[in-house]
Amino acid sequence: MDLSSINPILLLASLMVAATPILLASIGELVVERSGVLNLGVEGMMITGAVCGFVVAVNTGSPWVGFVGAAIGGALLSLVFGFLTQVLLSNQVATGLALTLFGLGLSALLGQGYIGIKAPEFPDWHIPVLGDIPIIGPIVFQHDPMVYVGLAIVAGVWALLKYSRAGLILRAVGENHEAAHALGYHVVRVRMLAIMFGGACAGLGGAYLSLVRVPQWTEGMTAGAGWIALAIVVFASWRPGRLLLGAYLFGGVTVLQLNLQAAGAAIGVEYLSMAPYLATIAVLVIMRAGRAPGSLGRSFHASR
Repeated sequence: MDLSSINPILLLASLMVAATPILLASIGELVVERSGVLNLGVEGMMITGAVCGFVVAVNTGSPWVGFVGAAIGGALLSLVFGFLTQVLLSNQVATGLALTLFGLGLSALLGQGYIGIKAPEFPDWHIPVLGDIPIIGPIVFQHDPMVYVGLAIVAGVWALLKYSRAGLILRAVGENHEAAHALGYHVVRVRMLAIMFGGACAGLGGAYLSLVRVPQWTEGMTAGAGWIALAIVVFASWRPGRLLLGAYLFGGVTVLQLNLQAAGAAIGVEYLSMAPYLATIAVLVIMRAGRAPGSLGRSFHASR
């Protein structure tokens, strides 16, 4: 094994790219769960966003329009989940699992005619001055725009939850929806907006895979990324700062195992491919998660 072939600067730079789809999906799910809703359909929304973003980008020639299409596709699919769980009061766990299966099937159908087609190029940004800083510049300031969009969304969610009235209402609904309803807050409306935001973010995460990381459409290309996003929300104790750390941890182990394969590590490829998931499980076991929102997974009955 030749470890000298692994460039640490490129390794760290690749870490941010590898973490971005997980980061986008998990920050959306964090908002959903802080509202008291457990949506296990993240995988389905990600794969739907991946195919919607790819189809729109190929037909318009613009990856930016593709990302918008992906966000809309993910949000629309999440609306189905929201209607079933918040209006018809179906079981959130069963509905989320069904949403994942539906998303996988829908994406395979929509993407049939796009297999083997290359996505429009989405160039990196070289931020002036900052991008020229030795070591730090290539690692932090020479990425594609969606890396920074993901970081901006995390910062925005953190500020919203911590400082805004809207964040206070969201947390109140998640902690005790009956008390929030008694205070005059529209619980279903708050949760539906949170669900749509989570769907849009999951769609963006899926589109990042099909438009930037690969970039082409392949059936099942999310490969469990939605489940990792769900796990990272728990690891983060529903806090945006820790969620960023968890996403970067998973991205780092993913990039490291790819580099070890390229360096000819005397470890089976199958074991290296398992490494990111094993690392996530190990962290979840070691780190004690904080208390979940009080109303998480509980349906709200307005008639009470």
